[in-house]
Amino acid sequence: MRIILNGQQAFGKAALEAILEKGEDEVVAVYTAPDKEGRPVDPVKEAALEHGLEVRQPADYSDPAVIEELKSWNADLMMMAYVIIFIPEEARNVPKHGSLCFHPSLLPLHRGPSSINWPIIWGAEKTGLTIFYPDDGLDEGDICVQKEVEITPDDTLGSVYFDKIFPLGIEAVLESIDLIRAGNPPHTPQDESKATYEGWCRKADGQIDWNRSQVEVYNQIRGCNPQPGAWTTLDGKELQIFDSQPAEGAGRTGRICAITDDGFVVNAGRGGILVQRVRYDGGKKVSAKEFAAEMDLKVGSKLGT
Repeated sequence: MRIILNGQQAFGKAALEAILEKGEDEVVAVYTAPDKEGRPVDPVKEAALEHGLEVRQPADYSDPAVIEELKSWNADLMMMAYVIIFIPEEARNVPKHGSLCFHPSLLPLHRGPSSINWPIIWGAEKTGLTIFYPDDGLDEGDICVQKEVEITPDDTLGSVYFDKIFPLGIEAVLESIDLIRAGNPPHTPQDESKATYEGWCRKADGQIDWNRSQVEVYNQIRGCNPQPGAWTTLDGKELQIFDSQPAEGAGRTGRICAITDDGFVVNAGRGGILVQRVRYDGGKKVSAKEFAAEMDLKVGSKLGT
């Protein structure tokens, strides 16, 4: 099959390279987001140019000239591997078999841009990924391939995405292309009665309220690790908390109740949080043990306001 790969960042690059390595299909063109001044070239573009592929970076897929150029590739399928620019129906339907799109959740659950953060923050025990036929709605359209992944108690945003969803997603991209090639691929409608939508998990969502339960604070920290980063304050300056573990706690919430070789423990509701890695006032990430020594933290020191 003749494929247009449309993607961005590390996932788009990995999808492109996996398709090329498999060698069953011809990538006739690679589409990615326009370059931005002062930012590195997208990895998808770099990889495409290294392989001598045609690269296009339109900002508006409704432009008639863009539509005509899409038609010129005579493509069978457009694979959308991490795409944040809206691609309208007219452009998506140019290839013979239309377009498929990757989304890192079990659609229709967690439609939206921060679909991995929120399940972790809310204590879910599983999530997954979907390859679907996008329509003009946000993350709407029939499902082609869907895969589940477990969220363990120690998982973070980073581990769920990079260790689980990312590699399984690349496998699903190849599987979905095989299904299209074989003919009569699945078209499973999304159950709208189960649909949820969540917006961006932003910095404000990472602010820790130490009065909340230990479980809630712990899930918030790992669901924001590494982005946008859960945070509190110390002496009026921002203290981001990354790696952590539940721990025994006793005393007023927001107070440090223990300093150990593994970090320091902060009281939350019904338990404590062992803080293991931090960033203070925009500095570098350091171990909590090192930070505690540098700041001469004491039992009873207060975090937050």
